[in-house]
Amino acid sequence: MKEFFKLLRWEFKRIFSNSVLCAIFFGAPVLYGILFGYVYQQAKVVNLPIVIVDQDNSPLTDKIIDAFEDNEGLLVKDRRHTPGNILEEMPMEQYAAVVTLPPGLEADILQKRYPEVRVDLNMTNILNANTASNNIQQVLMTLNAGMEIEGLKKQGMPPAAAEKSYESFKINFNKLYNSTGNYLSFMLPGLLGAIMQQVIFLAMALVFSRDFEDGYFRQLVKKEKSSLYLIGLKATPFLLFLPVMWFFVSRLFVFFNVEADIFNIPMLILVILLSLASMGVGMLFSVAIPNQLKATELLMVISTPAFVISGFTWPSLAIPGFINGIAQSIPVTHFLTAFRKVAYLGGDISHVLPEIKMLLLIIFISFIAMAVLLQIKISKTRKRQI
Repeated sequence: MKEFFKLLRWEFKRIFSNSVLCAIFFGAPVLYGILFGYVYQQAKVVNLPIVIVDQDNSPLTDKIIDAFEDNEGLLVKDRRHTPGNILEEMPMEQYAAVVTLPPGLEADILQKRYPEVRVDLNMTNILNANTASNNIQQVLMTLNAGMEIEGLKKQGMPPAAAEKSYESFKINFNKLYNSTGNYLSFMLPGLLGAIMQQVIFLAMALVFSRDFEDGYFRQLVKKEKSSLYLIGLKATPFLLFLPVMWFFVSRLFVFFNVEADIFNIPMLILVILLSLASMGVGMLFSVAIPNQLKATELLMVISTPAFVISGFTWPSLAIPGFINGIAQSIPVTHFLTAFRKVAYLGGDISHVLPEIKMLLLIIFISFIAMAVLLQIKISKTRKRQI
């Protein structure tokens, strides 16, 4: 045990002597967390610029434009009577939509000719286009209903009867779990989970590959021939660091008022399993590839698309099966699925057992493979030293 602590002190020195490793491991989660938190702090998209082409120029179109200006999601950037060169303006102005109110709109409505209001959406940004579309529909449908009801009132129908005549049944949308549509609460947890996995991957990719490169591994095997001993030696510093890093990450949820229940036993278990699984995969690559640059590059290839194919933002059902198969071997996929069940849906341990089992499987396979491969390298190194 005395020898173990002596080697452990040397491991800490080697870790802190690597400025790049320290910057990535200690700085990235906090700095990226703060950066992404502020990016999504507004929580929803507002003031999307739109153009209104008012070809009718009537009192009715004035009311319609006023309604658009009152909508917080839209910003009437320009009102004009002819389309002009909107296509030429689009690259510079980045309009989210162009709403065209046709000539004779008011007259056609009064005479029940059902005119058409045209909406052209800028689809280069799907989120902006969908947000603009929803807000434009909300404005136009509200005005449409109001005009229809007013028309029935003018025909002598009582107000209550006019509303019922227009509306055959009521629709009541009850939004559950993130009812405000807060984009920060939706995106930040997934990004932080992916960042933590990537940071652990990159840190662990260096623990053995660095030793192989600078010859320190030959010194280690002189003192100990057990792969499990060396794995424990290399993992111990990070097992001490990771709770501190996860604490800072959890504080970001509090700082940005993220609506997620993360301070509970199921979440603690998931965080522990994600950490161990990421350590296992990272250390396996570090043992298998005795080159720091190649080990980190390959792990970057795995971790970079991990968030996209995890099913957190784009549903797994819409992802091809072979890509889903790849995603199942990445720890963050199971962590984020379980995270959503626990933090948003109020699930308990029983609800996340499938994800827990998959994380345990990744831990078991990666650590067994690492131990066997490392033992082979220890044996070969000791034979060369004889």
